[in-house]
Amino acid sequence: MRVPRRGARRAVIEWRARRPDARSVNTLIELLLRHGALLVFGATLLARIGAPVPAAPLMVVTGGLAVAGGPSLPMAFVVAVVANVLGDAVWFWAGRAYGGRVLGLLCRFSLSPDSCVRQSESLIARWGGSSLVAAKFVPGVSVVAAPMAGAVGMSVPRFVGYDMLGGAVWSALFLGLGVAFTDQIQELLAAMANAGAIAVAALGLAVLGFVGWRWWRRRRFLRAAALPRIEADELQALIDRGAAPVIIDVRSAAAAQLDPRRLPGALRMDLKEIPGRAAELPADREIVLYCNCPNEASAALAAKSLLQQGLARARPLAGGLDGWQAGGRALGSHAVPVTAERPLESAG
Repeated sequence: MRVPRRGARRAVIEWRARRPDARSVNTLIELLLRHGALLVFGATLLARIGAPVPAAPLMVVTGGLAVAGGPSLPMAFVVAVVANVLGDAVWFWAGRAYGGRVLGLLCRFSLSPDSCVRQSESLIARWGGSSLVAAKFVPGVSVVAAPMAGAVGMSVPRFVGYDMLGGAVWSALFLGLGVAFTDQIQELLAAMANAGAIAVAALGLAVLGFVGWRWWRRRRFLRAAALPRIEADELQALIDRGAAPVIIDVRSAAAAQLDPRRLPGALRMDLKEIPGRAAELPADREIVLYCNCPNEASAALAAKSLLQQGLARARPLAGGLDGWQAGGRALGSHAVPVTAERPLESAG
């Protein structure tokens, strides 16, 4: 059945008459027809704050119904951009006020907490303000980019400018998809209305399948990173008795700028540098790698790389930087970078 572009309200009435039990689909369409701008604003704002609201699919449906005489397309675009900026501004302020603690908290609630911090750090470091545009389309990083921008000291005008641009691109893309495929969207809505509970169940299964797939990927990563850890007390004992362990901070430059704390005597190597710098590390000393991310993800990846190259005494620090500080142990700042011009021997 092809639903005509005109008379969207009439189509809703026909679908309801044909299938009165398809209330969820019909209610959604009626809400969009009557309160489209308000619904788009609320869904987009909640999604930017971090609530699991399907804002992008809603924007596509709104674009399709707008062509059929439903919500105002310009109004939907404007309120979506405003909601994007307001939602991101909440986290931008939180990042300015609380720094890395906000990022750690957000990433613990992510479906991929082990890579969330690392991805957001690399995105900001590589793209700067334009990362706020790219982050709109990167799952797991979209909510983290705004507090990261605040934490690294991005100016308010620059944040607002880039975030408005990102919100405009995001809104135009998904509304545009709805406009381009309006006939197909209305046919899909009609089919969902006819299918009733079956369509709702299928949608629920699809969401569960996606979450399950992300959970499986995370479990696979955790198994790969299941290396023996060195506890903070053990590391402290090594330092106290003069065993001179090599301590390496594997956080990115952006993360080190965000949080200047370090372990005493720590050297800094970016995670991606570790495989190529393994030959510079001593095989007869303990090598302790640390980060400040959930499950010591970056440190575990670095330790695994060193183990594969024969450095059998490489271990990640359990609890990372926060775990070390939790016991009231001494901290330093500004870890010395180990580079080709400044090798391990002179850096230490």
